[in-house]
Amino acid sequence: MFVGKVRGSLWATRKEESLNGLKFLVVERQLEGKQAATNLVIAADTIGAGEGDQVLVTTGSSARIGLSREGIPIDMLIVGIIDKIFLEADTSTG
Repeated sequence: MFVGKVRGSLWATRKEESLNGLKFLVVERQLEGKQAATNLVIAADTIGAGEGDQVLVTTGSSARIGLSREGIPIDMLIVGIIDKIFLEADTSTG
């Protein structure tokens, strides 16, 4: 899984039939310190995320399991809209 930020939508009128009815969003991967990665990815969305939302994205077979549909050709699925991320400060002196 990874944290990302929704940057836009993707529309495809011609696609694999099993993808009909799915909403696709363009997601920018977020790294430590909320620095954006250089690449954008496409993730299916069934929870209603929108542009600007910070989201939790699952990948691989977990994405297909999350849709409860066999044989669907996706490898990324938005599984949560993030309200807040809390990281405990590192207090080690090492």
